[in-house]
Amino acid sequence: MTDIIHLLPDAVANQIAAGEVVQRPASAVKELLENAIDAGADKIQLVIKDAGKALIQIVDNGCGMSITDARMCFERHATSKVKKAEDLFAIRTMGFRGEAMASIAAIAQVEMKTRRHEDEIGTCISIEGAQVIAQEPIATTAGTQISIKNLFFNTPARRNFLKSNPVEMRHIIDEFQRVALAHPGVFFSLHHDGTEIFNLPKGNLKQRLVHLFGNNYNERLVPVEEETTIINLKGYIGKPAFAKKTRGEQFFFVNNRFIKDPYLNHAVSSAFEDLLPDDSYPLYVLFIEIDPAKIDVNVHPTKTEIKYLDEKSIYAILKSAVKRSIGRYNIAPTLDFDQETGFSNMITQKAVEDIVPPSINFNPDFNPFASDSSSVSGYSSSPRNYDAKPSAKNWGSLYEITDQPVVEQTSIYAEDSNEIETPKKQYMQLHNRYIVSQIKSGLMVIDQQMAHERILYERFLVHLDDRKGASQQSLFPQTITLNANDFELAKSLLDDIKSLGFDVREFGKNTLVVEGVPVDLGSSNINETQLFEQLIEGFKNTQQELKLSKRDRLARSLAKNSAIKAGTALAQEEMNTLIDELFACKTPNFSVSGKPVIQTITLAELDKKFEKG
Repeated sequence: MTDIIHLLPDAVANQIAAGEVVQRPASAVKELLENAIDAGADKIQLVIKDAGKALIQIVDNGCGMSITDARMCFERHATSKVKKAEDLFAIRTMGFRGEAMASIAAIAQVEMKTRRHEDEIGTCISIEGAQVIAQEPIATTAGTQISIKNLFFNTPARRNFLKSNPVEMRHIIDEFQRVALAHPGVFFSLHHDGTEIFNLPKGNLKQRLVHLFGNNYNERLVPVEEETTIINLKGYIGKPAFAKKTRGEQFFFVNNRFIKDPYLNHAVSSAFEDLLPDDSYPLYVLFIEIDPAKIDVNVHPTKTEIKYLDEKSIYAILKSAVKRSIGRYNIAPTLDFDQETGFSNMITQKAVEDIVPPSINFNPDFNPFASDSSSVSGYSSSPRNYDAKPSAKNWGSLYEITDQPVVEQTSIYAEDSNEIETPKKQYMQLHNRYIVSQIKSGLMVIDQQMAHERILYERFLVHLDDRKGASQQSLFPQTITLNANDFELAKSLLDDIKSLGFDVREFGKNTLVVEGVPVDLGSSNINETQLFEQLIEGFKNTQQELKLSKRDRLARSLAKNSAIKAGTALAQEEMNTLIDELFACKTPNFSVSGKPVIQTITLAELDKKFEKG
């Protein structure tokens, strides 16, 4: 029997490795950005076309490469960062495996121009599908310029699995933001299809956060800093008032490497315990400096997971540091036990001897049936002159009321022959949260918020299908500035958002103008900016629900954020309209999230509560 085990050709091995290292254009962007950082660059430019499918170009002013190094960097396991096994436990660089460039070259058309600062002439290499097409000297600037064209051109199946351009671009922006946050002392820029998305000057971490996420983040940040023998911790957390429904703005960096760690995330979340509801997540950007010998970063192909030697101590330090920052900057609510604040406004500044108690004067001759206007009242808080004489005039009119016919009042709880009352009947609001009505078998209780969500949700679905959502024009158009990721998402949803009734258009870099909102929202007190931001945030919050379509997620998000909230007082006419529209829905009994909207309490259940029968 012949031998069956043999070595794979380099081209096949490189494509297999590429499947782990380069999963989408964002993966190639991450590897190239980290290589530029490792090369010592302080100016990095990223150019993207067609969401990275047509072109990914990185230009840096790093150390550059010699002719030999330029050729060697495309070989598998060729790296300048690790020389022996012990080096794996003292890693300070972003890359160390030597797989990225070989993997990218195996599935794309790559052109690299590079020159060291001490050289007069550089090198240009062209590679296609792991095959070197050309290598020649060239006049170029110091540093390295890499262009990746037609990613996955020789693996069409993988290219077909790529998502739409807006989705892929959001992944690229995510990777760009992570690298830019980790290195605020480096200039970064990002251009997509000729449009500048980011221009990040050198600065400190807070300035980098504001440039990335917007000027309004300046007031949201609270510094965190802690130095121990185990780790050094620094960074920022967000104030609880600005927490969001998604985890998008949570960043951990260990030795400037972005990581994902649910265990450490739990430490931060527990520090915010009792300050945030369960479905809200705080902003944090935290940097941990630790001895590389005490961690292992070589546990995952994407290098976003790390093993720690003493993770319990790190957990405790992280939690206590965040808690101390929350208390130090007065984010947590405080109680003054020395004074009852409810009576603070009632305390007078007068001396006790100057306080005169009120007096009441009584007229013993007061006659309630007297026609004289001077005897309107028998009580006075100040002395008056009582000269009016008692009079018995018109005393007989006291009994005229007994001659009036008695009008029988109709109770709103009169028993009905129907199981569910008609909208014309009276309803009662309970604690401004529930609408209660009497039915033949007992009581019907309706949750007003979930009922309104169901009504709006079905109405918005109709508008998304027929594209005829009516818009109510605003008196003053509102401009909304989003972060780059949310702006790309909003652009991809713009047609559907307009179908809901929003009158919105692009207005410069990362900015939209809202000139009208859906007329279905009625007299909602929420402003246009807040409503639109909540719409985008709610849409992102349902991204993990794969069974929902894009339009369904939009309708759910807008319905939940614009429905009347618990605690809103409703007039009788408003309750009638709400109930009428609820029972006109296709699914009136369940809310958008699948919870019951209507509950009935039978007379038998009430009798059991009172231990009758």
